[in-house]
Amino acid sequence: MGMFIRVDLDPKVAAQADLAKKLAEVCPVNIFEQSADGGARVVPENEDECVLCELCVQAAPPRGVRVVKLYDEGSSLERLE
Repeated sequence: MGMFIRVDLDPKVAAQADLAKKLAEVCPVNIFEQSADGGARVVPENEDECVLCELCVQAAPPRGVRVVKLYDEGSSLERLE
């Protein structure tokens, strides 16, 4: 897990192969990868590489991906609608 950023991925989003592929493609720092079963997984050792671009947040359905700023209590990037 990262020291500055934590990426939360909704299990329903993680289970969808098409979304897993899309998340892996849009992330410029490889925080997401497609697992052997086709789903998405967060690569914990890459979380602190996050540049807060929000591409993953926009690529996922609302509440699908949440980027939590651990250095700024209560602050996160998330699409609610």
